[in-house]
Amino acid sequence: MKQAGVTGLEGVIAADTFLSYVNGSEGKLVYRGHWAKELALHHSFEEAAWLLWKGRLPDASELKACREQLAEGRRLTPALKTLLDAIPSQVPLMSAVMSAVAASNPGEESSAWPPRFHEAIRITAMLPTIIAYRYHQISGTHWPVQADEQQEHAAYYLHALFGHPASEAHTRVLNAYMILAMEHGLNASTFAARVVSSTESDMYSAVGAAMGAMKGPLHGGAPSGVITLLEKIGSKEQAEPVMREMLENGERLMGFGHRIYKTRDPRAEALREVTQALAGEDKWFDLAIHTEQAAIRLLAEYKPGRQLFTNVEFYAAALMRSVHMPIMLFTPTFTAARVVGWTAHILEQSENNRIFRPQSNYLGSLPSE
Repeated sequence: MKQAGVTGLEGVIAADTFLSYVNGSEGKLVYRGHWAKELALHHSFEEAAWLLWKGRLPDASELKACREQLAEGRRLTPALKTLLDAIPSQVPLMSAVMSAVAASNPGEESSAWPPRFHEAIRITAMLPTIIAYRYHQISGTHWPVQADEQQEHAAYYLHALFGHPASEAHTRVLNAYMILAMEHGLNASTFAARVVSSTESDMYSAVGAAMGAMKGPLHGGAPSGVITLLEKIGSKEQAEPVMREMLENGERLMGFGHRIYKTRDPRAEALREVTQALAGEDKWFDLAIHTEQAAIRLLAEYKPGRQLFTNVEFYAAALMRSVHMPIMLFTPTFTAARVVGWTAHILEQSENNRIFRPQSNYLGSLPSE
């Protein structure tokens, strides 16, 4: 009897990994033996990236070397700037960034297989600069921005985007978000990266494939619905009446519920802690905390038993709004974080490679014999 296909590969284990553990029923997210939440609250982007790439947190000398390599990789070549300048302004930002990543492959050395650690650092380093450069192009602002390339990753990204050093509060919340967005198991974009890498293609091509998956609205699409919700509410006093009316009308509250997590999303938990620590410094932090509390009460009332909790998109959107990030930058920023996970998976795939070659289940007719 012919075996039926599994739509969307739901529940199919396609790879062994040491990188992360995602348990949706218990709300657990682990990076190489460390709680992702603790990494986000107490470590830097560079430390978490090193952990995923190398399997352990860096010592002081390794952290210094990692930061130096990231700083060096942030500089765009004249050829890459020329390419970005030639891309018409109407081309979507993510598509332009994908083109730049493909063109940044320096040649035969980096096209060789297996992929190398220094490639992972270089691609991770240049993505924020490519995104910022393209953002300034399409928004009509001046480049180059004199951002200190020696800054920590989140601080550099904000400086390059907005042309001035970021506040400590904004840097802290973006650092936490980028750590929590680095890795999340065999999601669509990570799977795409591993499939391409399994053919023994180069790391730049595998990352490009992952970016193609990321730009899809079902994966890395901007959580604009949460921004719309928060802007519609506007103030703490309006949170419950606005959301109650929405639920009465059968509307969905964006930022609540998740395909994997059937309890509290651990990434949302971590971002909430960072947000609570900064409450009072920004209107959107305060509004997000109050809105979440009201939404959980109302969802339990209107949808009992559905286990609808806050997902990472809710606090990510509030965070992006608080640091003045335009919606067009949401998915690119997610990409600038997730590239660490993609490159870690590509390196891991190369250690015990076998090309992905699943079967399809033919449902059509056969010719008569």
